Amino acid sequence: MQPFPRTIFNDDHDQFRSAFRSWATNEVVPHHEQWEQEGIIPRHLWTDAGKLGFLGITAPEKWGGGGSDDYRFAVIMSEETGYSGAIGSLNGFTLHNDIVLPYICELANDEQAERWIPKMVTGEYVGAIAMTEPNTGSDLSGVRTTAVRKGGAYVVNGAKTFISNGIHSDLVITVVKTDPDKGHRGMSLLVLERGMKGFERGRNLDKMGLHAQDTAELSFSDVEVPRENLLGEEGMGFIYLMQNLAQERLGIAVLAVAVCEQALTWTLDYTRERKAFGQSISQFQHSKFLLAELATETQAARTYVDRCIEMHLEGKLTPEQAAAAKFYTTELQNKVCDRCVQLHGGYGYMREYNVARAWADARIQTIYGGTTEIMKEIVGRSLAAG
Repeated sequence: MQPFPRTIFNDDHDQFRSAFRSWATNEVVPHHEQWEQEGIIPRHLWTDAGKLGFLGITAPEKWGGGGSDDYRFAVIMSEETGYSGAIGSLNGFTLHNDIVLPYICELANDEQAERWIPKMVTGEYVGAIAMTEPNTGSDLSGVRTTAVRKGGAYVVNGAKTFISNGIHSDLVITVVKTDPDKGHRGMSLLVLERGMKGFERGRNLDKMGLHAQDTAELSFSDVEVPRENLLGEEGMGFIYLMQNLAQERLGIAVLAVAVCEQALTWTLDYTRERKAFGQSISQFQHSKFLLAELATETQAARTYVDRCIEMHLEGKLTPEQAAAAKFYTTELQNKVCDRCVQLHGGYGYMREYNVARAWADARIQTIYGGTTEIMKEIVGRSLAAG
């Protein structure tokens, strides 16, 4: 089954894809299993990526960035991350580039931008965003971390958990309540920096998958954060978060489809070579029917996501469309990886096989960035409202 031709990329994109794929293949994939066991990538990988121009592609040129407003470069990095099979080692770059940096680039004043963006582009500073708390997930109104004004600073107290890039991070955009009595309108974004007194990192969390991507608990005990580290306006934090969620969810969908495509490639190769009862597994009717189903659904997902990418480039992608892309593709990713493990038989359960790691890595996709249930609520609410 031939996939539909993709028309959203040009020669510049193809050259960038080739460069990133070469780096991932030669410098990341050979070490991925070691980093999975260690639970973290080496710090030098960040500065290596910066030297090669893989960080801050959309950051302004005057701050050392690539100056591009073309989201397709981010798409390419996400896709190649999925195709590589080394998601845990590469996924942190997507978070840094496509989730953290946009907040800095859009909201930082000149003084903040000069302090932070150049080093985020070189990889000297690693970015993270801290929303989730031990008792607060998708419902951001339940955030309990507080930031109380004291002279020229905010005093921050609270805790965050499941923070990707949490160990390596130097700058953490932290969701806080600057006025707990105002609900959503009392939320703000503060940038906490490595080394601030009272800012502590807990253990590197032991996850089901994505082992090489450091994920940490963060705690704040009377952390004095200069008021100069307020990102944007006080009380606007919730609105800022809502404005960027569509891109975050689209990025998750992009990765999901790439993993579906790659898992199918691995599985097709395996089932054609593996023999049972005198023929290859791919020749059994059940295998053919299942592979036909998975390939068709993956191609449909690819077509929808590519259209969402086009809409996003035009500034027309709605939150509902992004939510639909996120829940449909990540649920499909889990389905495809699960069925592909089954077609591999016992070997599919061995971590030395890429499909086993892809299955474990896939499970978080329906949870972070907004759970499937929340995504369906967003889509359903829009339908009910007409």
